[in-house]
Amino acid sequence: MKFVKAAVIGALLTAGAAFAEGDRTDPNAIARSALMKVIGKNTGILGDMAGGKAPHDAAAAEGAKAALIEAAAKIEETFKEQGAADPASEAKPEIWANWDEFLADAKALGDAAGAMDVASAETIGAGMGALGGACKDCHTDFRVMKQ
Repeated sequence: MKFVKAAVIGALLTAGAAFAEGDRTDPNAIARSALMKVIGKNTGILGDMAGGKAPHDAAAAEGAKAALIEAAAKIEETFKEQGAADPASEAKPEIWANWDEFLADAKALGDAAGAMDVASAETIGAGMGALGGACKDCHTDFRVMKQ
């Protein structure tokens, strides 16, 4: 059951990152989107391994974990400037109104990625709940879900 949950979370995050492409014009929105795509891609790599959609690959798993940690560390700098209103942006203004809460969510993502044991598909699956939970918490409060 954990593997199914991990696979679903990974698929949702990957789909969300792919869907977030759009026609952004503001450089800040473009940078934020690019960073979120990195997070979605690497969460998807781990989710696919945990869910059995891809075989466990130790090097790829370590690489995805490292990329998630690195991306989480870049969230503060990437989101620092709200920039111009961009109709294609999925970043809610609540990010900048609730900056400390937003940064706490970013830290939770980095912590979840850092704590993940990527030694096997099973251990990745065990860590996917915390990773997906960190993503969900932030997206619920700070992301506009486009239809």
